[in-house]
Order: sequence, then C-alpha cells, then structure tokens
Amino acid sequence: MPTTSGHDVLRAMAAVVMDEQKAAWPEVVGLSSRMAARKIHGDRPDVSLEFHLVGDNVPPSFDAHRVRIFLSPATAKVAQTPVVG
Repeated sequence: MPTTSGHDVLRAMAAVVMDEQKAAWPEVVGLSSRMAARKIHGDRPDVSLEFHLVGDNVPPSFDAHRVRIFLSPATAKVAQTPVVG
C-alpha cells in the first residue's frame, strides 16, 4: 500500500510555494547532467542545482530555490524527476 513519504510532502510544498513557476522536470529523466542542467536553468535561472547519485543521503530540507538532480550510478544520467525543494 502506498504511503506518503517526506519527499512527497516536500514536492507538494514546492508546488504551492512556486505558484505558476515550473517546479518539476520529468522530461529530463534519461538525459545527461549537463543537458538536464541546461533545460532546468533555461526554465528557472533563479534556482541552484545540486547533483547526487541515487541512494546518496541528503537532508530532507526544503529550499524554494534549489533543485536536486539524482543521477544513476551506472549511467550518470538523470534517474528521477528533478523537483524544486
């Protein structure tokens, strides 16, 4: 049975805080980190980007001006939808 994770709560907060600004980039999944960064900064030049490998421990804090990009350790490509938070 699905449960609500801390990440789901943060994503919901991001959607509310960001109003009409783009807050998620599902279209960059599978792209290189460079291509994903170019797309995200093209849409939202006001956010900073953090790159992590899937499985890295990251603090569950919310930042309306941050996008974490999780990369596959095997391919170094974007493995999860990047979201503001």
